[in-house]
Amino acid sequence: MSPLPDSPSGTLLPPSAPRALPAPAVPDPARLVPGLRIRLGPLQLRVARRPLVAGCGLALALLTVAVVTLGTGDFQVSPVDVVKALAGQGTAATDYVVNSLRLPRLAVGLIVGAALGLSGAVFQSLARNPLGSPDLIGFETGAATGALLQILVFGGEPFAVALGAVGGGFATALTVYLLAYRRGVQGYRLIVVGIAAGALLSSVNAYLMIEASIDEAQAAAVWLTGSLNGRGWDQFGPAALAIGLLLPAVLLLGRHLRLMEAGDDAAKALGVPVERSRALLVVSAVLLSAVATASAGPISFVALAAPQLARRLGRAAGVSLLPSALMGALLLCLSDLAAQRVVAPIQLPVGIMTAAIGGLYLVWLLLHEWRSGRR
Repeated sequence: MSPLPDSPSGTLLPPSAPRALPAPAVPDPARLVPGLRIRLGPLQLRVARRPLVAGCGLALALLTVAVVTLGTGDFQVSPVDVVKALAGQGTAATDYVVNSLRLPRLAVGLIVGAALGLSGAVFQSLARNPLGSPDLIGFETGAATGALLQILVFGGEPFAVALGAVGGGFATALTVYLLAYRRGVQGYRLIVVGIAAGALLSSVNAYLMIEASIDEAQAAAVWLTGSLNGRGWDQFGPAALAIGLLLPAVLLLGRHLRLMEAGDDAAKALGVPVERSRALLVVSAVLLSAVATASAGPISFVALAAPQLARRLGRAAGVSLLPSALMGALLLCLSDLAAQRVVAPIQLPVGIMTAAIGGLYLVWLLLHEWRSGRR
């Protein structure tokens, strides 16, 4: 008798003996996010290669724009002298112009732009829609409502205005989240409810402006435009502290964010606590947006455009967090540089420049999405 073909050792197997089947392979969630592994002590981050290269390019571009911004103005400073002044080796004149006059404004622009870009990336990934931006779904409008109440009704100081902006943005986000919740939060429902809440709060803001005195309304209108004029270390310190605490939390949850882009059912199958992760991400992104609004006023379209531009630059399948933050900082600094020099010596609020650029981008995005839907 010849050995059975299923017997690799040539021995006879009983006909009734069942053949052992290999255990099903359990997918490793880390393999769903290919790229480089970066260890930070007990923490481990996985970064895709193309977004990493794009992030390095954005960092170099941001450094170049920062040097140009610090050297541009009525008192011109060469890039070499800017670097010397930053290193503490410049002359008394260049040290004063670069470090005392221009650097605080640039620092606020960097931190605010990064916060808006990161916040927009989180919301667009959660909504799975490029229109899922905090300035379009009402969260920045809610922050503006909280600040206006402090300015026009309670007569609060700058610190109270900042707290009002953070509280208004958080309260708006909580309301929108609860209204959009129905066995989970779907992206389209979050956007629709957010747009409706933003429209309602815009009418509230308009009513507050109409009922205010001329001087109060003028001060509120300047704040509502969004500007880096007069911003300094007083605004940078609290914003940097808040963002320094929120950034690690968002990056740690970024792995869950990428898995949730594949759908809630797939993420749950891989062990992701979807609702808890979504709630934590929403809170973090709202706080980022509210802190940015409290520091410089409501600056539109940076949170909308930065994640999509970073995504296209890195050719990533989804939204990338760190490149989005760098792109947000780059967009805001470029817009502020243009706002300072387009009609010099008059310095325009940066919100006017970002609104002009963002309006064109929004038209292009809508046309692109419409054409993609027809294919």
